[in-house]
Amino acid sequence: MRQSQFEYRYRPLWERLEVTLKGLEGMGRPPADNLASFAADYQSLCHQLALARERGYSLTLQNDLNDLMLRAHRQLYRHRAPLLPRLAAFFARGFPQAVRRQWRWHLVSTLAFVLSALLVWGLIQHDPELVHTVVGPDQVADLEEMYHPDLRDTGDRDRADDVMMFGYYIYNNIGIAFRTFAGGLLLGVGALLAMLFNGSFFGAAAAHLSLVGASQPFFTFVIAHGAPELTAIMLAGGCGLRLGWSVLAPGSWSRVDALRRAAGECLPVMYGVFVLLVIAAFIEAFWSSRELAPQIKYSVGAACWGLLMLYLFLAGRRHGPE
Repeated sequence: MRQSQFEYRYRPLWERLEVTLKGLEGMGRPPADNLASFAADYQSLCHQLALARERGYSLTLQNDLNDLMLRAHRQLYRHRAPLLPRLAAFFARGFPQAVRRQWRWHLVSTLAFVLSALLVWGLIQHDPELVHTVVGPDQVADLEEMYHPDLRDTGDRDRADDVMMFGYYIYNNIGIAFRTFAGGLLLGVGALLAMLFNGSFFGAAAAHLSLVGASQPFFTFVIAHGAPELTAIMLAGGCGLRLGWSVLAPGSWSRVDALRRAAGECLPVMYGVFVLLVIAAFIEAFWSSRELAPQIKYSVGAACWGLLMLYLFLAGRRHGPE
């Protein structure tokens, strides 16, 4: 990207930050929206300053951005906006913008999951016995007991069971996400293998259950909470790949500095991942297990997927460049 294109793209953010800083420095009152996005703007400015240095843009531009960053740093650690507006600003703009800034890594993570799931699905449809190469015999029996109409327990769970399962799902899902993210430290291989394994397991389970006549109970159960859960796991995989790449190809930075920068870029995404997993656990515990008409389950599931995708692709775009 040429310097002129870089300035044209990011100047609205710098100007908004300048207005905010003037207000915080006693030269007026900054707009409430600017205050809510102050921390996210500061983080974006630090990223842009690093890019300007890495790409060798003019010293004038680098000095201007550095001065703006220092002023923002002083105000950020002097001024603390209330927690609720900062959280609202993060989830309204900061999180989806952070996801989109790393879209290439999330795309690789998603492709690893989806393609492995489709490959294993096709292989098991061709040879059903191959399911045992991915899923152990005990797990196959558990899946059939959970989802097969003739084997599963359709009795209603009470509230205590729902709460207990809610806690279990949070523990299990966050553990998977953290291991996937941390696996990126193994040069990205750990994160990639985690996505391939999770995709293969999902494809094997879905293929086997479809062959034994349990596809509808399975898909009506997973479709709603699968939106935040699978999306969060794919985002965690993308962050893990980003960490691994920073070690493999640090560029002009030392590997420690490159890893630190990558971790700073990934942390906002991982904060959102944990929240998505809590939402997924809530849906799985209190909605997915309910016995309702398949049309209702599929409609709610489609709404969950559609709303989440719209949020990640569109939220925060009207508030300036990313």
